[in-house]
Amino acid sequence: MAKKKFKKLNTLIQIRKELRRQKRKVVFTNGCFDLLHSGHVYIFRKAKKLGDVLIVAVNEDESVRKIKGGSRPIFPLEERLEVLDAIEDIDYLLSFSEETPQRVIAALLPDVLVKGGDWAPEEVVGKREVEEAGGKVAIIPYLEGRSSSEIIDRITQSAENKEVKRG
Repeated sequence: MAKKKFKKLNTLIQIRKELRRQKRKVVFTNGCFDLLHSGHVYIFRKAKKLGDVLIVAVNEDESVRKIKGGSRPIFPLEERLEVLDAIEDIDYLLSFSEETPQRVIAALLPDVLVKGGDWAPEEVVGKREVEEAGGKVAIIPYLEGRSSSEIIDRITQSAENKEVKRG
């Protein structure tokens, strides 16, 4: 699988230095992106409008399991990256193994750190580092009913209802 947008952190640090030199604004967001849906696409579109370059960091499989439980991720990292690679608004992708992107954010120091509206600004990992470096945190309003967990719950509920009707 070709992942033209995928870069290692060391490479992105160099790209970030060049973008800073060019005075281009870097926007960063992260997540599991376990079951990609319109809520994610909405956040990517809004995030991209806040700057020139959008970097998206993706939790590796083991960190998704630690955060979401043993039944997740639905799709392995390689498949999640392949789908994200096709999204026009994303310029660069990277993966991280920790439960939070703290190390990645501290290394890249984006101009804008974006999270969805299900996060309070004071809960955003990396907020302190980004703001101390002169950047800002932006919260994109959450679209009701468009989270992976809610979608998975609806699918599970639908399957259970079909099972009851058959029973």
